[in-house]
Amino acid sequence: MQEISVPAKVVSPRTMNTTDFVLRQAKLATNPALFSRRNADDVWVDVSAREFHADVSAIAKGLIASGIKVGDRVGIMARTRYEWVLVDFATWFAGAVSVPIYETSSPSQVAWNLGDSAAVAVFAESATHENIIRQAAHNEGLTELAHVWQLEGDGLDELRNAGKDISDEVLEAARTANGLDDVATIIYTSGTTGRPKGCMLTHHNFVELSENALAVLGASVVPPGSQTIMFLPLAHVFARYISVLAVAAGAKVGHTPDIKHLLDDLQSFKPTFILAVPRVFEKVYNSASLKAEGEGKGKIFAAAAKTAIDYSRAMQDGNAGIVLKAKHFVFDKLVYTKLRAAMGGQVRHAVSGGGPLGERLGHFFHGIGLQILEGYGLTETTAPITVNRPERIKIGTVGAPLPGNSVKIADDGEILAKGVCVMKGYFGRDDLTADTFVDGWFRTGDIGELDDQGFLKITGRKKEIIVTSGGKNVVPALLEDQIRADAIVSQCVVIGDQRPFIAAIITLDEEALPQWGKAHGLPDGTTVAAAAKHPTVIAAVQAAVSRANGTVSAAEAIKQFRIVDTDFTETSGHLTPSMKVKRAQVMKDFDSVVEDIYASKKPA
Repeated sequence: MQEISVPAKVVSPRTMNTTDFVLRQAKLATNPALFSRRNADDVWVDVSAREFHADVSAIAKGLIASGIKVGDRVGIMARTRYEWVLVDFATWFAGAVSVPIYETSSPSQVAWNLGDSAAVAVFAESATHENIIRQAAHNEGLTELAHVWQLEGDGLDELRNAGKDISDEVLEAARTANGLDDVATIIYTSGTTGRPKGCMLTHHNFVELSENALAVLGASVVPPGSQTIMFLPLAHVFARYISVLAVAAGAKVGHTPDIKHLLDDLQSFKPTFILAVPRVFEKVYNSASLKAEGEGKGKIFAAAAKTAIDYSRAMQDGNAGIVLKAKHFVFDKLVYTKLRAAMGGQVRHAVSGGGPLGERLGHFFHGIGLQILEGYGLTETTAPITVNRPERIKIGTVGAPLPGNSVKIADDGEILAKGVCVMKGYFGRDDLTADTFVDGWFRTGDIGELDDQGFLKITGRKKEIIVTSGGKNVVPALLEDQIRADAIVSQCVVIGDQRPFIAAIITLDEEALPQWGKAHGLPDGTTVAAAAKHPTVIAAVQAAVSRANGTVSAAEAIKQFRIVDTDFTETSGHLTPSMKVKRAQVMKDFDSVVEDIYASKKPA
């Protein structure tokens, strides 16, 4: 199959916008809780739809009183927290356009986002963030930036007080000034391939995509009473879209900014569904595996994992035999229930995006009773173009298009998209917008294939395809995903463009190292730098590389690798906030490692 289109199930009035979701929930007799916040005693306290609506309205009135006009751009620089969503919707109620900024951004990155979007105001989480913003404004001469409100300071109370004289009629005029065709937000790409570009996402994108997703996922994944805990950055399109979707569905959302406390938060909040990027699921699996090894139960966990994968595959193919069902039942009592309990005990579905999950992990989690619905999309597509559904799932794919979306495979294998998800264009860059569309189709830059049932499979990134000096085309992700799944590995970058053979640069997982090292006989306190040279670690990484090599041809296999003594992180400049590797930066900063690999001109 080369093309598939799925008709929209919901078509909204052109006068509607994202704020109508809040009103829809506030008008319900049940007045559902839309959010839950931790109080001073660290107890979750619900925020009802009417409470949220009232506070959003008060802050929006303050924005209007402060001179924010319809169409003005307002930045938000904060960690994932309730107030992020509060000021996001308040910006929309005031008729303005929100501009998310990652809270880890440098002054130059902040200056680019605020300057390029011509923002007139910005919300800052803390004094530290405010200082970065003011430094950026001073250095780059951002004269249009008139206001900086601090979330942890008195900024929100100032706005609530400032807006007391703004009438409900004035607020309603601002709230309804935008329709589906108007821009709701400008989200800047993470910049893996150069200067970030501002993607103009409209109210149409959020409203129509949410409504059509709920038409096929609402009853099973986000039914009444469902709840999730948000830990991904709200500046990222994936988390942002789910945040809006939850309000549209009337689902309850809690927020946690620190992923290090995620297991505790899952157990206290007890979500019914979660969303994460693949690296989070890899971490959960690897942590469970290492813990079992440390307790002398490594063989039991390995057998339980294999059974879960085999069971999931058998069920997907039709049915599992009596023996496999019996083994699955036993391991469910011994292992799987404990894994589900660690995630709060009520999670039944997880939505994975931001990169390929891998078939093995998908079957593992499905086999233990957590169905991962892998989807695919970009900032330019408001997140999901396609997604697997509970009743229509094929693990190893990213699902079929959501209603209202279309997918087409170009002659060179590139994935093209069209529909309610696709952005209006790049802010202030008509030239880039024109280059990105062909005959109305958005060029994703990814390569993939559609099967005969319309399920999409991602095979790589068009710009990342490696062509060796011998002319062999290699898709690095096929190898990288498998190697990165190993417990001791953090990141893997496959190289070899215009080189005689394929190689890899590999980093170690610093968090996993102590437990892994103890189980494998490394001295206590072994550092990452020391581990990178340790024969046991090198042998373990070689085993992971060999397993990955077994899935590709000899010409595509990794012939040499180097373990470097530092990890790739967002702080080091090698990962985007959504945990994607900045390949060009890695190649630049580790050029000496690359040259060392190819110095002999012969594969090992």
